Amino acid sequence: ISHVTVIGGGLMGSGITQVAAQTGHHVTLVDLDEGVLAASTTRISSSLSRVARKRYHDDKEAANRFIETTMSAISTTTSAGEAVKNTDLVIEAIVENMAVKHKLFKELDQIAPQNVIFTSNTSSLSIKDIAAVTQRKDRFGGLHFFNPVPVMKLLEVVKTSDTSPQTISTLLTFGRELGKTTVECSDTPGFIVNRLLVPSLAEAVRMLERGVATVEDIDTAMRLGAGHPMGPLQLADYVGLDTVLFILQGWHEKIPECGALQCSRNFKKTCFRRETWKQNRRRIL
Repeated sequence: ISHVTVIGGGLMGSGITQVAAQTGHHVTLVDLDEGVLAASTTRISSSLSRVARKRYHDDKEAANRFIETTMSAISTTTSAGEAVKNTDLVIEAIVENMAVKHKLFKELDQIAPQNVIFTSNTSSLSIKDIAAVTQRKDRFGGLHFFNPVPVMKLLEVVKTSDTSPQTISTLLTFGRELGKTTVECSDTPGFIVNRLLVPSLAEAVRMLERGVATVEDIDTAMRLGAGHPMGPLQLADYVGLDTVLFILQGWHEKIPECGALQCSRNFKKTCFRRETWKQNRRRIL
C-alpha cells in the first residue's frame, strides 16, 4: 500500500490521514465540503506540530522538515470518484448510516480499479452488510481506528466470511506500517473492544437506575478499582449518549436474545448529568 484514499474529513478521517502520511504513504483526503477539508488540514498541521515537538525537542530544523514532508504527502479533493482512480486502499470514515455508506461504495465500486481494497472505519455496523453492494467482497474489510487516531495504538482489522486471506494480510501489514498494534477479528457487532465496552456502559446506566450508587461513585470505583482512565458514565458522555444509544439499539435488533445489549428506555434521561461529568473529564489528547 503506497497510496491511500480517506473519505470523510472529520476527526477520524483527519487522524487516519495524518498517521498514514507521517509513515510514508501518499494520502488523498476526500470530503464534499471544502470548508471541512480546510479545517481538517489545519487540524492535521496542528497535531503534527505537537508530534514534532515531542519527537525532536529543540531541533527545530528536523521538526519543520518532518511537518513539511508529512503535509506534502497529503492532498485534498471533493471528488471521491477521481480520488479512487489512482489508489491502493480506500478507508471510509463517514457518518454511521448504512444507506449513505451503500450509496458511496456502490458508486466507487464502479470507478475504482479491481485491485483497490475497500475498507470501512465503522465502529458499529456490519462490514459484510456494507460490502453487500459491491462486486469486490473478497477485497473488502474493516479498519477500526480509535480516537484520537494519532495517539491510540490499537487497530482492529475486521474480516468477513468473504474477505480473502491476501486482503487480510495486506491490511494487517498496512496497520503495522502505521505503527499500530493490530488485532484480527471476525465481523461481529462491535468487533472486540466495543463489544466488551459498550455493554458495560449500559450496565453502568442500569446500576444507576437501580440506585446501586451515584454517578460519581460508579465512575470513581471503576477508575480506582479497575484502573480505567475514566469511569463508564463519564465515558458514555465523552462518546456521546446519542451514539451509545444508537449502537445498543442497532445491536439489539441484530441479536435480540443478548440481554447485555438491552438498553433502558430511560437511558438518556438517566444519563443526563452531563455537567457533572464534564467537570471531571480528563483531557486524553
